[in-house]
Amino acid sequence: MFAKIANLEIIFYLCIEIINKAVILMAHYSYIPEGVCSQKIDFEIEDGKLHNIVFTKGCPGNLQAISKLLEGVDAKWAANRLRGNTCGAKLTSCADQFAKAIDQALR
Repeated sequence: MFAKIANLEIIFYLCIEIINKAVILMAHYSYIPEGVCSQKIDFEIEDGKLHNIVFTKGCPGNLQAISKLLEGVDAKWAANRLRGNTCGAKLTSCADQFAKAIDQALR
C-alpha cells in the first residue's frame, strides 16, 4: 500500500515473523526536508520504534551519528528531543526536520 501526505511518502508493508508467528505492521517513510542541506530522510517505524534511518546528503558525520543513536528508540521520544534544534543561522536543522517527519508519520 502507498500513500503520500505533504512531503512525506509512506509505504506500508507487512513483515511476518515466522518464529513467533506474529504479523507486524511496519511502515517505511521518505520525507523531503525543507531549509536544510539534507535532501531526503528515509526511516521505518515498527511497534513505535525507529529503524533504518538514512539521511541523503547533508553533514555525514552528524547525520550518521543521529541515525545510530536513534536506532530502536521510541519515535515520540525522539521527535520530542529533536524538535526545535537549529543549524547555524537557520531556523531549522536536519534533526528538526526529522522530528517533523516523525510527527507526520505518527498522525
